[in-house]
Amino acid sequence: MLDDTSPPRPYRGRFAPSPTGPLHAGSLVAALGSWLMAHQAGGRWLIRIEDVDRTREIAGAADDQLSALHRLGLRSDGPVVRQSARDDLYAAALERLLATGDAFVCHCSRRDLAAHGGLHRACVAQAHRPDPSIRLRVPPGTRVAFVDRIHGRIEQDLHAEVGDFVLRRADGFWAYQLAVVVDDADQAITDIVRGTDLIDSTPRQILLQQRLGLPTPTYAHLPLVLDADGRKLSKSLDALPVATGDPYDALAFAWAALGQTAFGQAGDRPLPWLAQAVERFDTDRIPRAPRPALAASHNAFVADDA
Repeated sequence: MLDDTSPPRPYRGRFAPSPTGPLHAGSLVAALGSWLMAHQAGGRWLIRIEDVDRTREIAGAADDQLSALHRLGLRSDGPVVRQSARDDLYAAALERLLATGDAFVCHCSRRDLAAHGGLHRACVAQAHRPDPSIRLRVPPGTRVAFVDRIHGRIEQDLHAEVGDFVLRRADGFWAYQLAVVVDDADQAITDIVRGTDLIDSTPRQILLQQRLGLPTPTYAHLPLVLDADGRKLSKSLDALPVATGDPYDALAFAWAALGQTAFGQAGDRPLPWLAQAVERFDTDRIPRAPRPALAASHNAFVADDA
């Protein structure tokens, strides 16, 4: 952990999409919000492709997402990092946790844990497995609190609500919680701005940071975009790709979802609009509640033919 007397680190934010499909309206809200907060602070904004779960990756999706972001004027201020090329970093972190006893090999299956609410607080495996997972040890009384820039103070009893959580899956893939903590530290990320669906993951990530002796970033969780049935847009059939031929409609939708006051027209050149948006952006206007995706707005997100 950094000492409280340490000088503040230069702002470094990031947007970390998973390559499971095209860029949609919900992802754009997270991308624009994190970009605006980074640039308003005079910092850097990085893009990281979170393709640690190869089973869910769609071929070509990452490149399509990057192309859409570039055409909207949202470009990374450094090289784009891909988790699939970072196995050695995750393995080194896991070895440290195993060496200190903070992590342990677990043979429990989902079926074994079903009678315990799906949570692991002690190994109840019926047999040794050829493909055990590795978990982080979360003893009783483990509570983590943090102050979110939008939602205020959040506290979670990790032992009671989460239990010992997975760091490396039984199929050999790295768990999201470990990968994201290692990546954020390696990239010196100071501020994490992302969707509210990940707010429950934050205490786990802070606990991992503490166990690994890593600094804890500042967190801000943005409102989700929901479909008419209240589902997260990324899980919905309404999650149409973002159109980038005329970027104004897509950018204006994301701007409104962030609770900001409408202004100007971007036309087919997003950069002048983005420069004004940095000046006008007000984090105090960001809503806590999700924003429904209006049916009429979907016309703005139909993918281009070009």
